[in-house]
Amino acid sequence: MSIQSLAEVLLALVVVGLLMSRQLRWRDFDPARALRMPIVLGAVGLLTLANLKGATVTAVDGALLVVELLLSVGIGALMGRMSVFRPAPGGSGALQTRTGWPGASLWIALLAVRIGFDALGASLGAHLLTQTGVILVLIAASRATAALVTRAREPRGAVLQSA
Repeated sequence: MSIQSLAEVLLALVVVGLLMSRQLRWRDFDPARALRMPIVLGAVGLLTLANLKGATVTAVDGALLVVELLLSVGIGALMGRMSVFRPAPGGSGALQTRTGWPGASLWIALLAVRIGFDALGASLGAHLLTQTGVILVLIAASRATAALVTRAREPRGAVLQSA
């Protein structure tokens, strides 16, 4: 394994660890900012993919990418549905949200799916899935879907669950 590959694996683990920890903590919910991180991750991922030199995309690459993208969107939708809201402490009227351990577990499931698809892709001669850009796009798709579902579920004047 090259130094670059090791760095990419460590970066992916750090990002997934950060995302898992965010699922466990109550954090302020700002609908206007909910899509900021997914847009940035997606843009960086697409730029990274656009700058690949000599990469060829096979039908197997495309098929596996579509399936994995659908799984990422599905997991994001589940996370958005799992979001629980509460009033922020201090009576400011702001909302906080989290998904807890079920949401963090979905990140572990997504990581396991990624590893499985990488192994499957390698055995079938598909190498695009192992690129950092693809990983960033998949995380962005999952986070964007979760943000959109959570925004759609945001309570407006409803009685909220207290923690």
